[in-house]
Amino acid sequence: MTASDLNDATPLDAQDCPEGTYSPDSPCFGKAAGRPRAADKEARREALLATAGRLFLDKGYSKVSLEMIAREAHVAVRTIYVQFGGKAGLLNAIIANGRQHHMAGMASMVSDPRPMAEILHDFALRFLTLVSLPAFHHLHRMVVAEAQSTPELAETFFQAGPQLTRAELGRFFARPDIQAQLRDGLRPEMLPVFLINCLMGDYMTRLLFPGDEPLRGEALRRQAAEGLDLFLHAVRR
Repeated sequence: MTASDLNDATPLDAQDCPEGTYSPDSPCFGKAAGRPRAADKEARREALLATAGRLFLDKGYSKVSLEMIAREAHVAVRTIYVQFGGKAGLLNAIIANGRQHHMAGMASMVSDPRPMAEILHDFALRFLTLVSLPAFHHLHRMVVAEAQSTPELAETFFQAGPQLTRAELGRFFARPDIQAQLRDGLRPEMLPVFLINCLMGDYMTRLLFPGDEPLRGEALRRQAAEGLDLFLHAVRR
């Protein structure tokens, strides 16, 4: 993207930007107005992601248009296209941002020299903290509700969340020093899925019921420890 993509802060008028209008000649695409500083550019990007995330969760993914997001965030539709490629790319960035925030500070699992159990315990706590967020609960319910009618929603959610997590865990379990600690005959692609299932238990099912309390504090730590213990007993030599 160019340095001025997030610099257009002029609110969009509904008459200028009818739903479904994506022509580069449309006023929806706006005009560049100078080069913002890097900090301003990042702040505008974060504000755009926050606005889009709120609209998706409040109204549902399929009911939110790019024009609606652009009006609320005071940016041009062109901004969203240039930076994210469209609505699916915007959702991908929202999920990736949240995941990155909660995994920040954790050493790369591919090179972390700590013992296997210690690395996985760190991952387990961060992972369960992430999926216990109210925003994740809303997102999960939205994906389940709209997956059949809006396949791109389910695909984007899987690619930006579960698929990335499985790939990261897969690289960890592929390390020669880690493989040496595991039982023979285990399929590498099975290990990330099995670990997540051990940590989550029936939590994903319970997320479908709005009244269920999210994991916090001691309950979260206990579930992480019990799930990891179950996993390690099953896969270690």
